[in-house]
Amino acid sequence: MSEHDLRDVDHEICAARWPDVAQIPGGPSAAIRGAAAAALFRRAAHRVPVRVELPDGSLLGARTGAVAPRMIIRRPDAFARRVGTDGLIGFGEAYMAGDWTTDDLVGVLTPFAERMGDLVPRPLQRLRPLVLPGQRDDEENTVGNTRSNIARHYDLSNELFSTFLDETMTYSSALFADDPGPSTHFTWNDLAAAQHRKIDRLLDAAGVTEDTRLLEIGTGWGELCLRAAQRGAVVHSITLSSEQRDLAMRRIADAGLAGRVTVELCDYRNVDGCYDAVVSVEMIEAVGRRFWPAYFATIDRVLAPGGRAAIQAITMPHDRLLASEGTRTWVHKYIFPGGQLTSLPGLEQVTREHTSLRIDDVTPLGVHYAETLRLWRERFAAHTDRVLALGFDRTFLRMWELYLAYSEAGFRSGYLDVAQLRLGR
Repeated sequence: MSEHDLRDVDHEICAARWPDVAQIPGGPSAAIRGAAAAALFRRAAHRVPVRVELPDGSLLGARTGAVAPRMIIRRPDAFARRVGTDGLIGFGEAYMAGDWTTDDLVGVLTPFAERMGDLVPRPLQRLRPLVLPGQRDDEENTVGNTRSNIARHYDLSNELFSTFLDETMTYSSALFADDPGPSTHFTWNDLAAAQHRKIDRLLDAAGVTEDTRLLEIGTGWGELCLRAAQRGAVVHSITLSSEQRDLAMRRIADAGLAGRVTVELCDYRNVDGCYDAVVSVEMIEAVGRRFWPAYFATIDRVLAPGGRAAIQAITMPHDRLLASEGTRTWVHKYIFPGGQLTSLPGLEQVTREHTSLRIDDVTPLGVHYAETLRLWRERFAAHTDRVLALGFDRTFLRMWELYLAYSEAGFRSGYLDVAQLRLGR
């Protein structure tokens, strides 16, 4: 951990940059909602193996006498008002503000993720669309909005991402040599090889060999392009991130493969050509459910007869996808505007109803993503001085820590999964 410990919660919040973190919801409505949220939180806390510590010394939790992750509520009223007003957005903003903290963020979040479907009584879940913020039209991934949505995350700074990604600059789940588990932990030195293993498996699934005409939807920082070109493929990769494109092109040129790879700033809906294979790694999460038919129709349209596609997609339970549809989350507001996770039933339905493609192989990798995220999170925590030197502030540090831990907890709990899918006609 650097000298700028992420657990140091007392930091100045820039109101101009973080207005909703700096401002605690006020007024009678916020007080009423806060009281309701406090009651619901107490109910939830008694159902999870987490030790919730309040400023007056009282404890909440199903196992207050046992060893359990500690969730320390420093400002209960502010915490309750934020959660009552904005749900999970408020929960995340409360962490960013320091209203609550912990010395084991993943340990606290994982039990809640395991019980995500029933923490709130089902009758009250039906009120979700009425009391929680809905998704904003200006964040929907239309042709006009998508590039700005992408830029808000991926164009933050290549240097920021380099503080926690390995030398391959691969920002998606790795595939380790063995399944990670309680007795199998991997080190930072294992990550680059695990990313190559993931990429190679996708290229194999899509049948990419010498002279394959390959379309990649979502360039990232170019590692898949490089691996495919090294096989002798001719690669056309599309992205909407200027920062990623610039670095990817430099890396491709430095490898002497510019003659085999083109990287274009292009929306997937506007791509042309005919390809023997299509690959896309964790890009569909930036599409939005409304546009899934267009995404898969594009793959169907450009894929040559006998061609194959391989995508890597983050999934969630289909019932939770339906229950949360239309709700704006903390991740939408601060991390991925317009984002939407998928579900296997949802993907099977959209390909069946809108394309000639069928999913003929599914390989889940959820435990591998949890391990990937652990390595990223630990690396990020070790380089907070570098992040601050890039111009980001301490509220951003806590936001990014929560994002990485929140994601890791999702995969550790099994609430989230990620899968490599092979599609053919």
